[in-house]
Amino acid sequence: MKEKYIPYKTIREYIKILEININESNWKPDLILSINRGGCVPGVFLSHKMGVRHEVYSFDFNRDSKIDSLYNKIVRYHTSVLIIDDINDTGNTLSNMCEVFKEHLSKLKFAVLINNKSSSFEVDYYSGQIDKSTDNSWIVFPWENMDNE
Repeated sequence: MKEKYIPYKTIREYIKILEININESNWKPDLILSINRGGCVPGVFLSHKMGVRHEVYSFDFNRDSKIDSLYNKIVRYHTSVLIIDDINDTGNTLSNMCEVFKEHLSKLKFAVLINNKSSSFEVDYYSGQIDKSTDNSWIVFPWENMDNE
């Protein structure tokens, strides 16, 4: 499979674009919840830029209900939560996050650095866009390949 490498310079630009898009929507999160691992770097960057608390959720398709319960308690105490990941590829991870936090969907918004427009999930905010139905290249972020910087 062909790979496309995204440099850190592009990541910084994408973070700025996300911040602008979120601010222009007149919505501000009081918690940024990164999906581990891909969402960690963008979540921390955005958290610092926006001055918003940051937490990390380690998503696993074989979820543990005790962990889900813990994170639902965290989300319950916030009025607006931004869930962030590096890419919306198939939409499966983000759809499953909706299932984890189904009691709190009204306070959630979703952001990614790169959105696949043929994904089954529609995010609220994104910076770059691809279409995997026409180019199925594997996106490689800088934190996934330290040798390519």
